[in-house]
Amino acid sequence: MNKHLQTFKYILNDYIAASIAWALFFMYRKNAYSTDYSSLREITIDDSNFITGMIVIPLLWLVFYFVMGNYKSVYRKTRVKEFSITFISSIIGVAVLFFTVVIDDYVNSTTELISYAAILFVLHFGITVLFRMVLTTIMVSKIHKGIIGFNTLIIGGNGKATAIYTDIIDQEVSSGNKFIGFVNVNSAPEFKLANHLSHLGHYLDAPSIIEEQKIEEVIIAIDPSEHVRIKSIMSTLRNTNVVIKVIPDMYDIVLGMVKMTAIFQAPLIQIFPEIMPHWQVVLKRLMDIVFSLLAIIILSPLFIFTALMVYFSSKGPVFYSQQRIGINGKAFKMLKFRTMYTNAEDAGPQLSSDNDPRITPFGKIMRMIRLDEIPQFFTVVKGDMSLVGYRPERQFFIDQIVEKAPQYNMLLKIKPGITSWGQVKYGYASNVDEMVERLKYDILYIENMSISVDIKIMFYTMLIVITGRGK
Repeated sequence: MNKHLQTFKYILNDYIAASIAWALFFMYRKNAYSTDYSSLREITIDDSNFITGMIVIPLLWLVFYFVMGNYKSVYRKTRVKEFSITFISSIIGVAVLFFTVVIDDYVNSTTELISYAAILFVLHFGITVLFRMVLTTIMVSKIHKGIIGFNTLIIGGNGKATAIYTDIIDQEVSSGNKFIGFVNVNSAPEFKLANHLSHLGHYLDAPSIIEEQKIEEVIIAIDPSEHVRIKSIMSTLRNTNVVIKVIPDMYDIVLGMVKMTAIFQAPLIQIFPEIMPHWQVVLKRLMDIVFSLLAIIILSPLFIFTALMVYFSSKGPVFYSQQRIGINGKAFKMLKFRTMYTNAEDAGPQLSSDNDPRITPFGKIMRMIRLDEIPQFFTVVKGDMSLVGYRPERQFFIDQIVEKAPQYNMLLKIKPGITSWGQVKYGYASNVDEMVERLKYDILYIENMSISVDIKIMFYTMLIVITGRGK
C-alpha cells in the first residue's frame, strides 16, 4: 500500500472539486440577473477575481480539510463516514467562505443572500462528495477483494484467537487483514493458532514485532483465563501506532474506549485511539502556542522580578531543569524557577511536602501562586508540554506509581501540562500514594478531554493563582 499516493489522490480530487464548484458558483453569481450569455467569457474567465478564486479558494479548502483531519488514515475510510464528514465540513466551510469572501453583487433581499449560500453549498458538497465516493468505492473494493491489506498481529494463541482467525479468513468479503503471526499471553506447551500462523513470541515483545513487521492492526483475542493480563497488554501497546481491536466478550473490560467497525464482517470492536477529534487537537496546539506567547510577553515584568528574587534570596542558579517523562514515554527537560536550596536532592529523588525544609522562603511563595511555573510556557511553545494535561513526573516515581496503578500509562498518550484537573482538584502530591490518589482526576480528564474542558481547567487554575490556594 502506498499511503502517500492515496492521500495525494484525495487531495487532488478535493482541489479539482473545489475549483469546479467555485467556477460554477462564480458564473452563476455573475449571470444571476441576465439571460444574455454572450458576455459570459468577459465577466467570468477574463475577470482576474475568477482566476484568483480558482487557485486560492481550493487551497483554503485543503487547509480546512487538513485541520478537520480528512486526510488521516485514508485506507480506513468508509462511504458512510466519508459522506457525513464531507457534509459537515461543507456546511462549516461554506459558512466561513461565504461570509469572509467579498461578494460584490447587488442583493435584493436576505432570502436571495441565503439562496446564494445554499447554491454554493449544493455545488461544493455535491461535487466533492461525488469525487470522494468514487475514490473511496474503488479503494474499499480493493480491500474487500484482498488487493489491499493491513499487516495484522493477533495477541492470543488458543481457542478465542483461533476462532476469530478462522472467522476472518472464511468470510466472503475480506476485511483487509493480512495476518503476519501471533504472540502468546500465558505460557503453554503448544498453541492452537500455531497450526495456522507463525508464533512470533510473547506479547511483551509486541512493540518490537510491530516495528519489524510493519504491523498496522492488532487483534486482542485472549481466553477468559488471560483477561487479567489486559492492563499489561494495553500498557505494552500504548506507544505503538496501530489500530487495536478486541473480541466482543472483552467489551466490558475496555468499556468507554470502543466502537463497532463493521456490519457484515467478523464481530470485532475497535479501541478508539483518538482521544480528541483531529480539529480539536490542532486547535489545542494553536491555543498552546498563542496563549503561551501572550503569557511570556504579558508576564515578562513578573518573570524578571521573580528571576531577581530567586537570585538574591538564596545561592544557586535562577532556573531549575529536570528530566520528566512526557507523551509516548519520551523524556524532556522541564524548566522552572528554582524553589529549593541547591543541595535539595543530594540524598536522591524526593517529593516535596508542605513543610519541606528544602524549600526556600521565597520558594514557598512561588509555589503558592505558581510563579515557579512561568518558565514552562517556553516548554509549551517548544512542544514538549501543553497548557493543560497532567503533571509530568520523573521515571523514578512513575515506576513506583505503575506498580500500584498500571492505568498511569494511559496518561502517556497525551502531552503533560502546566496545569491539570489533578492539580486543580488535588494539588501537589508529597508521596506516591497521593500521586495515585491524584491520578483518578487525570484519568477523568483523558476520558472527557476537549477544548471546553481545557478552558474550564485554565479558568479554575487562574482562580487558584489569584486567591493563592495552591497546595
